Amino acid sequence: MTDELDLPPRYREQLEALLRKYVPGAEVWAYGSRIRNRSHAGSDLDLVLLGPGLERLGDGYYDLLDAIEQSNIPILIQVHDWARLPESFHREIGRNYVVIQSGLRPDEDNRASQQRRVSLDDVIDLRLSSVDKKSKVNEYPVRLCNYMDVYNNSFIHSDMDFMNATATEREIEKCSLVAGDVVITKDSEKHDDIGVPALVKGNIPNLVCGYHLAILRPRSSEINGSYLFYALSTDETQQQFHSYANGITRFGLRKSDIGLVEIPLPPLPEQRAIAHILGTLDDKIELNQRMNETLETMAQALFKSWFIDFDPVRAKIEGRDTGLPQRIADLFPDRMVDSELGEIPEGWEAGVLDDVVELFSGGTPRTSVIEYWDGNIPWYTAKDSPPLSDVFVLETERSITPAGVENSATKILPAQTTIITARGTVGRLACLGIPMAMNQTCYGIRGADGYTDFFTYWVVRAAINELQRRTHGTIFDTITRQTFKYIETTLVPIDLVKEFEAMVKPLMTCILKNLNETRILTTLRDALLPKMVSGDLRVGINNDAV
Repeated sequence: MTDELDLPPRYREQLEALLRKYVPGAEVWAYGSRIRNRSHAGSDLDLVLLGPGLERLGDGYYDLLDAIEQSNIPILIQVHDWARLPESFHREIGRNYVVIQSGLRPDEDNRASQQRRVSLDDVIDLRLSSVDKKSKVNEYPVRLCNYMDVYNNSFIHSDMDFMNATATEREIEKCSLVAGDVVITKDSEKHDDIGVPALVKGNIPNLVCGYHLAILRPRSSEINGSYLFYALSTDETQQQFHSYANGITRFGLRKSDIGLVEIPLPPLPEQRAIAHILGTLDDKIELNQRMNETLETMAQALFKSWFIDFDPVRAKIEGRDTGLPQRIADLFPDRMVDSELGEIPEGWEAGVLDDVVELFSGGTPRTSVIEYWDGNIPWYTAKDSPPLSDVFVLETERSITPAGVENSATKILPAQTTIITARGTVGRLACLGIPMAMNQTCYGIRGADGYTDFFTYWVVRAAINELQRRTHGTIFDTITRQTFKYIETTLVPIDLVKEFEAMVKPLMTCILKNLNETRILTTLRDALLPKMVSGDLRVGINNDAV
């Protein structure tokens, strides 16, 4: 819709959707005080609709009037049919107007006219959930798919950790989830958290949709559930959800508004082909995530077994096989001794984290100097902290130039350096996947006196709760250099540290490889998604896929 129309973007999007829904073939002009920056707070919006062949509009015109009246657009909108206006009005309107919807010509044969658009009301059965998190004695036990399950996951799987709750028989009948359902967030504190979709993959026994969510159940003869999920994920559809969200301190979608949201609707075989291509990419992304979770668990379990539970030492004490190669088993003693930390392996020492690591401070180039910013050096801040399960950080929101490094306190830290946020939201941990600089709210952490990179990451990760507990500050919780002097740890012999590094490095390298591949696949999927759904990129129909 043209920028010459004086109407806030969210209301423009609502109006545009209503015009497409009820008068898709009409050309729509805006005239009067709400065009070309002439409006004031009380200005009306005047529209005139020109039907194909300039003939009178039919029922769609009256349906549009009703829909506008029922919408939440807080501006009076006057809508006229060109064919019903006197000639004098035609001349007056024609002097100054802007086109906000182009009419379709009878001979028009472009991709947009081929790609049918429908309102969600036309292709889904919509159900709003009212099932809360409480457990009541007179209700039936269920597994509850909650708001955060949907918000944090694109796909709902049977192995997710769902909450236990209860629901009435009627709620179970209405709100049970089945394979192919798409669940969206319906209420939130921010309007751009509205309409976030997740696809239910497979039938999950006893799973019920929770409060603040809506179930969009596709009518199988009209739309494929996986295609529906991808169509709802496009920026264009998300903007429609955001524009319909009502509220001031908390936003929500009405059932009628959800039904008005429009999506492109190609034929079913093409829907399935689109879903197959995008779904194959998502399946590989998800497989990489699951592989990384397994690899991370293996690395963490090895660290805990050797350096926290001392399993090889205890096995030797009890006369059991350590299960390790002999050269590694020989590095573990066969006795435990008392220390300030309690029992530790004989020959090992009690110490503090500061004995194991070396800290590096960050810095921020002057924001006013253009030459310091948007260079080729990633610049890490707390905003760039990855989920703990990702382990590595690969990209940052901002970057700096070599001049920015030279003219600030920051340094370029090598890959495999551990970074911890030390101020504000403290204790977020990452391992650098590539060399980076960082700001002053973080510490870079490298091993001291022969302690290796990945051992350093895992020893700091094991101490993260204690580091967070010992934060202090009058305004912000802060980890200081002094904090590392109070965190007790066992000082592991360097020969054993090197053996740990040799065993865990292939796991960590594979995690990094999978993350890089996932980033490439995600970029590809995000590029294909809007083009395939809109019809700009047509897909061939593979019978094996559909």
